[in-house]
Amino acid sequence: MTLHAPQVHGFFSVPVDHLTALGILADHFRVQDLTDTVVVSPDFGNAKTANQFARLLGLPVAAGSKRRLGDDTVVIDTIVGDVAGKRAIVLDDEIATGGSIVELLERLAAEGAREVSVATTHGLFTGKAHERLRGHPMIREVVATDTVPQVSDWPELTVLSVADLFAEAMRRIHEGESISGMFDGVDPTHAPPRSRARVAARS
Repeated sequence: MTLHAPQVHGFFSVPVDHLTALGILADHFRVQDLTDTVVVSPDFGNAKTANQFARLLGLPVAAGSKRRLGDDTVVIDTIVGDVAGKRAIVLDDEIATGGSIVELLERLAAEGAREVSVATTHGLFTGKAHERLRGHPMIREVVATDTVPQVSDWPELTVLSVADLFAEAMRRIHEGESISGMFDGVDPTHAPPRSRARVAARS
């Protein structure tokens, strides 16, 4: 699920069905009041996925201009897009140490954003991630799926299950039905047609 880059497909010795949690994440936010809300990508590399997520929610999109100085050190020079006075939904495929997110939060605050919801498929939250994100004054909520086990004592954290998504993928594989059809309206980069046999995998 949500491979870090499409090129990862080439490292599998078996065919891959690439699943995406964009729809599950979108369903979570779709029931909220999204007035004056913008989807924000931490960098331009994730902007295409953020744009598709924004389309699912009917929202505008913005992106950070990021330079990585080290494994845990990034600099976000500016935000491309209007975030002033708005709630931002930051979308990333995975969050490890949280360094990029904290840097982005500081830039969003400087650009006038009111508050931030953070959404990710793979919430790794390694190193100082919990310390950095828990109770952060800009963060309204953190939303992650259960592709990685999560701690239970984090009030701002909402964990969404991907069990039904995997179950439906396996059913379709067994019945010979389309996997890509599960993601109509979702970025086709994350749900390519099957090219060989099938393995359910998946940002």
